[in-house]
Amino acid sequence: MKDVQMDGLPAGEARLRRVDVSTKSIASQIVDTAGQGAKKLESKLLLCWDELPHWRRDNIFIVTGYRQVKPSYSHTLYSLLHLHNESVNIWSHLIGAILAISSGTYLYQVIHPRYESASSTDIVVFACFLGGAILCLGMSATFHALLCHSEEVARWGNKLDYSGIVALIVGSYVPALYYGFFCRPTLMTSYLSLIVLLGIGCGIVSWVDKFRKPELRVFRASMFVGLGVSGVIPVIHGTIIDGYQALEDRMSISLVIFHGALYIFGAVLYASRWPERSFPGAFDIWGSSHQIFHCCVVLAAATHLYGMARAFDYHHTIMGSQCLID
Repeated sequence: MKDVQMDGLPAGEARLRRVDVSTKSIASQIVDTAGQGAKKLESKLLLCWDELPHWRRDNIFIVTGYRQVKPSYSHTLYSLLHLHNESVNIWSHLIGAILAISSGTYLYQVIHPRYESASSTDIVVFACFLGGAILCLGMSATFHALLCHSEEVARWGNKLDYSGIVALIVGSYVPALYYGFFCRPTLMTSYLSLIVLLGIGCGIVSWVDKFRKPELRVFRASMFVGLGVSGVIPVIHGTIIDGYQALEDRMSISLVIFHGALYIFGAVLYASRWPERSFPGAFDIWGSSHQIFHCCVVLAAATHLYGMARAFDYHHTIMGSQCLID
């Protein structure tokens, strides 16, 4: 006996298709349910501001997305795989540190073969900058990753974080002042010494517990802005005595100014806690002031590296290697 046809198909084939559709529907429901369950589980692993211990309460305008505090490094590493309000802070600087290491390796292989006149000093000044960038970005990523470990570890990591910022700012000025004031060694030494001393002062502020209180956030940010602005003095001086175009050729002054402006812009947002101050809870996971600051730091470092590469190229041309000054 033949099967009765249904909708132009044999009844048996039609039944098989219905079973197949039903099976796919059930599978889809299972996947959706599992996904919803995973999201609910992940949300339960995250805390709100009111659930945080006192030492974790840093920014009241970030309302949700906090990781649970557990004195376990494995728990900390596992948290990197989940989305929370520190994810952007961690990964932006972790990836930045990896790129800085890669850039340093590449430049080391390129500098000597590119110009016979390239010296060990070129290597050293670039190492100061890239070393500072690696320390800053690496320490920052480490601090934000370990923030959910314990109060003691978080305090220690915060000190490293600020020390890394000092290393990056000071390291950034080394190649800029070396190439910009190469023909004026006395000025170069004086300005480098001044910036190093200011960097040491900021380092002390970073490690002394008295200055680490949340209510002194603006003071800390001001100290670091001051360190960044200290580079404006040699830029203005160099422009007066040698002219803007000369400094543009020697140290890519336009990019130096732009990279400094990025630091200041990010620091101002960080200190004012905007935009989350105006929209509490809206920027918990994406777009908070601290995250914008992190992105500004990475962009500034990349900009400065490009500028110093241009300065290096000019320094090893016939015109750039001559000191024709009054």
